[in-house]
Amino acid sequence: MSLDERLTGERVVVLGGTSGIGLAVASAAAGAGAAVTVVSSRKGNVDGAVEHLPGADGRIADLTDAAQVRDLFDVLGDIDHLVYTAGDPLLLAPVADLDLDAARDFFTLRYFGALSAVQAAAPRIRAGGSITLTTGTAGPRPVPGSSVTSSLCGALEGLTRALAVELAPIRVNAVMPGVVRSNLWNPLPGDVREQLYSDAAAGSPLRRIGEVDDIAAAYLFYMTQPHATGAVLVLDGGAVLA
Repeated sequence: MSLDERLTGERVVVLGGTSGIGLAVASAAAGAGAAVTVVSSRKGNVDGAVEHLPGADGRIADLTDAAQVRDLFDVLGDIDHLVYTAGDPLLLAPVADLDLDAARDFFTLRYFGALSAVQAAAPRIRAGGSITLTTGTAGPRPVPGSSVTSSLCGALEGLTRALAVELAPIRVNAVMPGVVRSNLWNPLPGDVREQLYSDAAAGSPLRRIGEVDDIAAAYLFYMTQPHATGAVLVLDGGAVLA
């Protein structure tokens, strides 16, 4: 089977699959022959993604609401691969100025949303299937102001390993991107965003930042690699080494 057909006949659900890395994953999976479902809480985002992905299915669900997540997978039925890329903009603030309610909310979507999705989807994942979560290099490489983001990344790494043991033979892995050119950074003013990209590239051995298609390839690797589980793949151009 060619690389373009390696997911033929398989169902891939991408939660957070309507923009950024998630949309790139959905596009790559569709290109590899998968039947793809993208999920977001925003109808406009779902409609736009489905238009970008001919043949894909789009669903609307609030991923912070466990009941909605359960209902979603009741409707979807059996699947082969679950990908979780959903997340609001990063929470960066010094501890002295940190809004603890905002910190709890940050974990609600990125951590508990992922956990509730796994809980709902795991019984429906067919033999040979996989779950791929998303963490980040703020875990192993924290910076001032990243206490919440860094601790979230560490929690997701621990969750990945624990689930790989508990849910076996379902394969559970995570992708750890560094700075990636994506809509995650859109809340920043344009000049600030471009300086962030420039600084990140300068601090990387590869002297470039990641693009969403670079990162999407890692999710496809995990879907199609039958001997990987409990692994966290770092894709940051070597920045954690600098």
